[in-house]
Amino acid sequence: MILFPAIDLKDGQCVRLKLGEMASATVYNANPAAQARAFQEQGFEWLHVVDLDGAFAGESRNGEAVEAILAATSNPVQLGGGIRTLAHIEAWLAKGLARVILGTVAVRDPELVRQACRLFPGRVAVGIDAKGGKVAVEGWAESSSLGAIELAQKFEGAGVAAIIYTDIDRDGVLAGINWDATIALADAVSIPVIASGGLASMDDIRRMTMADAQKLEGAISGRALYDGRIDPTEALALLRDSRV
Repeated sequence: MILFPAIDLKDGQCVRLKLGEMASATVYNANPAAQARAFQEQGFEWLHVVDLDGAFAGESRNGEAVEAILAATSNPVQLGGGIRTLAHIEAWLAKGLARVILGTVAVRDPELVRQACRLFPGRVAVGIDAKGGKVAVEGWAESSSLGAIELAQKFEGAGVAAIIYTDIDRDGVLAGINWDATIALADAVSIPVIASGGLASMDDIRRMTMADAQKLEGAISGRALYDGRIDPTEALALLRDSRV
């Protein structure tokens, strides 16, 4: 069970949004590379990065910040936001990312996702961001008619490394993970699922250690880490103990 600290990038800075609204951004660190180093020093084993500007633009907008993060940490990094072509995927993986996260393109062009999985085995994840159970795209600015489970099942057997499932209605507002929907998704597919959106407190960390949540690969934490609602040492110790 992995706890993924999140760095969301806007205008080259480390921010957090509420409900995916760009106007709600709170800057937590003007130096994302320093934040990446801090997370590694706290004992985290992975890093989750999102190029928020890129998600809206459809192409990388915070490339320099991402490259600085990669240079600052030896932890594996997964990146989402604006990665929409094979050229984007190949270029980012060549720079040292552990894996890319494909969101909008998973809805628009699922065959590209399958092709990427064949070309880069184990290094392609799918981001499924849902509002009211329906998948949102284009930086959450547009809704689709697809359900989250319906989209996930399109990639069974394709070689997707993980599905990052975000409940937009809970993202950045410390409402707690939508455990029912996340576990239902994990039950519906064989692909590892990572919970995202709303992780609020040590109660959510303890919830991660329960038997039904053990099927998840982990969960992503942003605002609760930055605000001190989650103690990294205590959280990582709880998760380590749950593996035993």
